[in-house]
Amino acid sequence: MSGLIAFAKRHPRLTAWFVLAVGMVAILIWSARDVGLEPGQWAALIVATVGLAGLCVWIIGWEDEEEAGEERRPEGEKAG
Repeated sequence: MSGLIAFAKRHPRLTAWFVLAVGMVAILIWSARDVGLEPGQWAALIVATVGLAGLCVWIIGWEDEEEAGEERRPEGEKAG
């Protein structure tokens, strides 16, 4: 268990991607269970959902990078 926590601390974005993807895929499967999709359609939806989760984590990470850049900037400089 400590190895899992250490991995999550070293790679927070990968961990967030994994957790978000699992949750989104679970919601997808639950909400589309009675639609009658073919296996290839399920696979495509799941791959697209995992990719979307990765994009969400990446976009959320932009804000973290901007905040970190503002903290490093000397007080007299403006954001450009």
